[in-house]
Amino acid sequence: MGYMMADKINLRTFIIIDNMQPQYAAVTGTVVKGDICLAGMAQLYIEIEPGSSVYKLLDAALKKTNVKPGFQIVEREYGEIELHSYNIEDVREAGLAILDACSLSIEDRMKPKIVSEQIISNVNPYQAQLINRDNRYGSLLVPGESLFIMEVEPAGYISIAVNEAEKNSDIKLITFDPVGRYGRMYVSGSESEVKSA
Repeated sequence: MGYMMADKINLRTFIIIDNMQPQYAAVTGTVVKGDICLAGMAQLYIEIEPGSSVYKLLDAALKKTNVKPGFQIVEREYGEIELHSYNIEDVREAGLAILDACSLSIEDRMKPKIVSEQIISNVNPYQAQLINRDNRYGSLLVPGESLFIMEVEPAGYISIAVNEAEKNSDIKLITFDPVGRYGRMYVSGSESEVKSA
């Protein structure tokens, strides 16, 4: 039986990442406030509304599974939960425990929508510096590289986009942000690799 919730929960994002890539895991590991995630782990990322629902949902997952929590975030509009394990079955069980606790199914999650995407070729040194000043966790953008920027809604879906881009192309992860209204990613490399990403 699920937890009693005063408000209906809107499942904005529900993602299972099967194999966290090295850059993605490294950047994620710098911002988590709980257990550190590492490359090769599986990950569950959930974004919900109202945000304060994260407390009971994380409690349900931790009491029923062996996953480790990276964070529980409650911000202005939404809440996010990150859980990880080397065992993907633990991550799947945690997802089922959370869905059960809020009486939802994976089909209830919102579908992702690309809000914008752009490639900037041969990045100018001044623009590279501005982007590098805003970035504290990933790689540095080097002048002359190509830069791919993508925004998605709901924000949490940017996590799987970043991980898949790294898995399928030879790019540098400059930064990404899965929290807020829109999720954003910045990756750089050669023109062909950025297009592949």
